[in-house]
Amino acid sequence: MSDSDSVARRRVVYIPGYDPIHPRRYRELYRKEGAAQAAISGYSLTLSPKTGGGAYGWHVEAEMDGAQVTADVEVLVWSDIVRSSMSNSIPATYLQLVRTAWEYVSTGALFRLMKLRKGPVIAALYPVGMLLLQLGLAIGVGSAVYALTALAAPWLGVAARLLGGVLGLAAVWTLLRWFQRKDGKIFAYYLMHDYAYSARHSGANPPELEARMAQFGETIAAALREDVDEVLVVGHSSGAHLAVSILADLIRSGRVPKGGPKLAFLSLGQVVPMVSFLRGAWRLRADLAYLSTRTELTWVDVTAPGDGCAFALCDPVAVSGVAPEGKRWPLVFSAQFTRSLSPARWKALRWRFFRLHFQYLCAFDAPLDYDYFRITAGPRTLAARYAQRPPSASRLEAPVNRFTSTEPASGRAA
Repeated sequence: MSDSDSVARRRVVYIPGYDPIHPRRYRELYRKEGAAQAAISGYSLTLSPKTGGGAYGWHVEAEMDGAQVTADVEVLVWSDIVRSSMSNSIPATYLQLVRTAWEYVSTGALFRLMKLRKGPVIAALYPVGMLLLQLGLAIGVGSAVYALTALAAPWLGVAARLLGGVLGLAAVWTLLRWFQRKDGKIFAYYLMHDYAYSARHSGANPPELEARMAQFGETIAAALREDVDEVLVVGHSSGAHLAVSILADLIRSGRVPKGGPKLAFLSLGQVVPMVSFLRGAWRLRADLAYLSTRTELTWVDVTAPGDGCAFALCDPVAVSGVAPEGKRWPLVFSAQFTRSLSPARWKALRWRFFRLHFQYLCAFDAPLDYDYFRITAGPRTLAARYAQRPPSASRLEAPVNRFTSTEPASGRAA
């Protein structure tokens, strides 16, 4: 391994998906799962509090393959934006349902997404179906209360029907509120807010998110000026498409210094097509096309067919219909959950869809060539680690997107 391929110091910048929870969950996940992977794979990995300012993060010291490595991990926080987008109003959520479903169905995006992977489309339809089921059950209970009230007091006539109507509406509202309070286990409201956030502006980033992404770009630019060997940007789930645009802006503006640290981008469990297939996502499509040709970075995209919430093995540039001549990235391959997890572990996780969507950040009890902790705290750059790794043969590259515009003036199909 040449000096340019080795890492003694690394900066890791993690961009989470649409997640309202405090970023300490990612520190605890890294601590717990890193310790488990170290015990399985036979290396040393210890965490300590982050020193210095900046966003939330932690310090890692590792000994792997006979080398000592330090890594500073930083979570780029946008959970406050997520929380503010998650309306507590039940009527507002149902209005979001109508608007979001109309955006995906009326433009044909939903049907084209189904040509890629059924899993994430089913995941997208789940909150719609679940919320409609909840509404149907609530109306059914309310109707029953109305009918029973009228039967119980027929001598009251119109007054009985009015009383039944009031009690029926109260029953509908009470049951809907109960469902909302139980959403921590059902995830219908959470997922509805997630998809609605992207669809609200037809795939364009809301102004508050654009402003935060600019701040994230400044953080990465500052890391590239530090005395480290590699700056690794990790984008998980919705964070992957944010990272695409952030890195594209960074390179366009000339803020990747020549002779500086190696710049690497690891996208995990990406759901890029859910946004890039929308008519107004011209910026994301332009950034995908641009980033796919750049020599300033290495881009590796890891998904797994076992993750029903991701567009597994779908090349996000190619399927979005914007692959240019000279395309280099991303290298697309599978984390192979069914092989890298033991049969017992896979059986335990198989139907825990949301847990599997985070498996990329967790330990594997039979690891193959994907190990999140070797990537983030190991002695090799991302480029060197996967220099000889071929893309998965089963990846999908056929362009199926109706909307391929990369300029704001055209929101129509190419």
